[in-house]
Amino acid sequence: MPAEEFTMIIEAGRSDRQYWKDLWRYRELFYFLAWRDILVRYKQTVIGIAWAVIRPFLTMVVFTVVFGMLAKLPSEGTTPYAILVFAGVLPWQFFAASLSESSMSLVGNANLISKVYFPRLIIPATSVITSLVDFFISGSIMALMMMWYGFWPSWRIVLLPIFIVIAFMASLGVGLLLTAFTVKYRDFRYVVPFLVQFGLYISPVGFSSTIVPEKWRFLYSLNPMVGVIDGFRWAILGGDAKIYWPGLLLSLTLVLFFFVTGIWYFRKTEKTFADVI
Repeated sequence: MPAEEFTMIIEAGRSDRQYWKDLWRYRELFYFLAWRDILVRYKQTVIGIAWAVIRPFLTMVVFTVVFGMLAKLPSEGTTPYAILVFAGVLPWQFFAASLSESSMSLVGNANLISKVYFPRLIIPATSVITSLVDFFISGSIMALMMMWYGFWPSWRIVLLPIFIVIAFMASLGVGLLLTAFTVKYRDFRYVVPFLVQFGLYISPVGFSSTIVPEKWRFLYSLNPMVGVIDGFRWAILGGDAKIYWPGLLLSLTLVLFFFVTGIWYFRKTEKTFADVI
């Protein structure tokens, strides 16, 4: 009995619906790449995964000394300044690491992209997931610090996952845009570190956004990370933290815009990646 002949056609899905089905079909590849990135990040390091704790901790120490002790900027209520800073460092470190890793993820996997088809969105998404793992590891320091200071969160802490999802959407949306730009314009490999550094200065990481004059608060919230960081502090610090709701809504609108635009532009340019990478 003659064997049946099969023809395999390697091409992207012809519709968005098929594309999202492809993402599910290639979920094992997603798991493999995410696990690979986690292992590679700390391979041949002296203290391994502890770097996920050391980096945000040292950032917190520097900002606490500069803004809290030297500049003597106010905290929020009775919140220790170190906890205020670390509550801002957590989402920012996640966002910054996601942009840095995802922007170069396709270029770093050029051989894989040029040889076989799979939804390219998997690669930058795994970079964001890897940064999310670091985020949860760093979160353990926040818990230890709160125990050290005897500072306990209120019921708002149960809403923290909502702001984690918002931070994830911001990281993935902007990350997809920068990934697509970096593939087409290699100059972006130099632009991304500048954007991350500049964003640190204009985001309320080392200080409370309440020091911004009221008439400028809404304009300041055009930086989407302002709403994300304020949301983290509102959830973690409890009653001592106040939230500027018009600014939060503006930041959330911008996060949603970047998330949708990032996916749309990435999907639009995805078919050209194998040719230009």
